[in-house]
Amino acid sequence: SKSPVLTVKSGDKVSAAVKIMAEKNIGALLVMDGEKLVGIVSERDMVRKLLAEDKSPKDTPVSAVMTQSPYCADLEASIDSCIALMSKHRFRHLPVLDANKKLRGMVSMGDLVKTTIEDQAFMIDQFERYVSTGTY
Repeated sequence: SKSPVLTVKSGDKVSAAVKIMAEKNIGALLVMDGEKLVGIVSERDMVRKLLAEDKSPKDTPVSAVMTQSPYCADLEASIDSCIALMSKHRFRHLPVLDANKKLRGMVSMGDLVKTTIEDQAFMIDQFERYVSTGTY
């Protein structure tokens, strides 16, 4: 099921981003400057950077802890290519842009793995049905 993409502005405070993530039970937010995707911020980014630099979440803008210019997938990307990109670069959230570079959504590694497992279960079910009855 598709949920609306949750975003913050680069000038928003980290404390506001943490609140959204806690309320919505998500691990990352996309950072926007108007219509333009400028970054992504994860719980891990926030914890590491705030603690490492002894900063307060109430005083620190999201721009100070976000990953700038994140890797993105386009709408036509396959699930396998998204998983490969995320595995290679070791991140768990991937923004999805359309051909005009407009934000269309975000996928998580968990979403992709779940979809892959469901697809495989469906294919196995179809195969078993075919083997036992000769029809799909």
